[in-house]
Amino acid sequence: MKTIKNNFAKLSFILTCIFSVSGFSQTQLAFAPAKVDFDAYEKLVSEVKEHRKARLVNLQTFQKMAKEEKVIVLDTRSDAMYASKHVKGAIHLNFADFTQSNLAKIIPSADYKILIYCNNNFDKDEINFASKAYIPKFTNNEQKALTLALNIPTYINLYGYGYKNVYELNELISVYSNMVEFEGTSVYKKAGKGSN
Repeated sequence: MKTIKNNFAKLSFILTCIFSVSGFSQTQLAFAPAKVDFDAYEKLVSEVKEHRKARLVNLQTFQKMAKEEKVIVLDTRSDAMYASKHVKGAIHLNFADFTQSNLAKIIPSADYKILIYCNNNFDKDEINFASKAYIPKFTNNEQKALTLALNIPTYINLYGYGYKNVYELNELISVYSNMVEFEGTSVYKKAGKGSN
């Protein structure tokens, strides 16, 4: 044990000498805090909450906007869920892949209108649009059911990245409705049209 301590002390001394010669101080070698700022995020959420209120749109408005110039319908669900079934014409960027450079690749400029939806906008398809929600498993659990829709963090992050021309679908629509057309590997075609 004494030999291990001596060897560790020698190694520490050698590393200190090397870094001193190369201009690094001991404090620069210490771990820096993670790039996480909860207070700044909380402030952003408060700002987004007010902004979002006027940008919740029904399906009819959503679809009308989707036909305009400089508009992107964005699906931020997983790669697998997007590939399986998504709103026809939607482009995909997994929420986990949100970075400034990745967003810039798919959204040409901040003035583009971005329309978003998530699993919680579609009903009766728990395979492709599983509801994001916490439902207490035990009757003595004091916490109430809580919806955890991906739309909210998507909206917040887009806004934080400077994309403020965002509109969010605010209705729950049956996947069997003929008002929405889907595409993807699990969407069957009948007579040349998408069907569910």
